[in-house]
Amino acid sequence: MPTEQILGIKFFNGEVDEVIDLMSQRGGFLVAPSGTCFARLRRDEIYRHAMVNADVAIPDSGAMVLLWRFFCGRKLRRISGLKYLIHLSRKLFAEKQQEVLWVVPNEKARVSTAQWLRQNSFEFSSENFYCAPIYKAAVADRDLVETIHNRKPRHVVVGIGSGPQEKLGYYLREHLSYRPAIHCIGAALGFLTGDQPPIPMWADRFYLGWLLRLLRQPRLFAPRYLSAFELPWLIFRYRADLAPLRSEVEIRK
Repeated sequence: MPTEQILGIKFFNGEVDEVIDLMSQRGGFLVAPSGTCFARLRRDEIYRHAMVNADVAIPDSGAMVLLWRFFCGRKLRRISGLKYLIHLSRKLFAEKQQEVLWVVPNEKARVSTAQWLRQNSFEFSSENFYCAPIYKAAVADRDLVETIHNRKPRHVVVGIGSGPQEKLGYYLREHLSYRPAIHCIGAALGFLTGDQPPIPMWADRFYLGWLLRLLRQPRLFAPRYLSAFELPWLIFRYRADLAPLRSEVEIRK
């Protein structure tokens, strides 16, 4: 598997359908960190452990891809979480693959996901969904583990948002008796189901999805995107290496 290590994370460097085939064959859990996620690596030890131990990481962040090229002169093929989920869902729909568990954040997301599946003539039942609770800093969910053990899905699509979902993906891999493909794709599911305003493919292709989200909901996304300003310094300073954890004193400052 071709990879490029950036800030301690080995990113897949290839075509989107290659990584989907890889996940389908080998299982494990996949993450798609955005540009705002890298600062979290320095302040959340549980999240950090999950990220560096992911089976596959796709380079969702356009800023990271551009900065890596600028500072290190190395090319990384971007695969956004949205593009990944579009290709994955096409594969699942074409194969009529019903062994899928959709992990969603609430009942509203469950309804919109069910409607999206129905529109794509994809058969499902109520047992194909799991509404996740609000997780604590250390993620554990025995009910979900039991649900997966009982259903034995080949694919688990996790769309509950960055941070908890990566911890959940790692937790599931470590506590399941087999290896399904666990796809941690966050907001991408909401873009397709209509649970969130859609991101046009042209905007995704030109790395502008973040800007559309900011313009639509500035109060929500402006504080989140502030952490992305650390990314240029992190890449310049640490390159391939994992940046050290910040102390509690540094975080308070």
